[in-house]
Amino acid sequence: MFGKKAKPLAELAIADCADILAGSHEFLRMWVTADGPVTCLIDTQPIGADPFIQGIALTDCVRHGAKAYAHATGMSETEAEERIWAGLDAERTAPTDLPTDLSQKGTLN
Repeated sequence: MFGKKAKPLAELAIADCADILAGSHEFLRMWVTADGPVTCLIDTQPIGADPFIQGIALTDCVRHGAKAYAHATGMSETEAEERIWAGLDAERTAPTDLPTDLSQKGTLN
């Protein structure tokens, strides 16, 4: 990419989702760079004191991700979900990145 301008960051378009987001609270944002780390900002306050709830939320995210990949690529939701779980298992076994402590920034990490 040397010599080329990077594409500007785009936010997910959520304006049309106001009805399904009503009464909910954001607790996670994620970014990825090409061949680089994933950056996650997590606020534990909206999900509560028990990390178990985050596990439920992340499992829901896997299923929603599988649906998104199925729509975007034509693969089945089952195949997409299996690939996502395989990636999670691979990362759990051999982490490619370690979290950075952002506790000085409030409840974010």
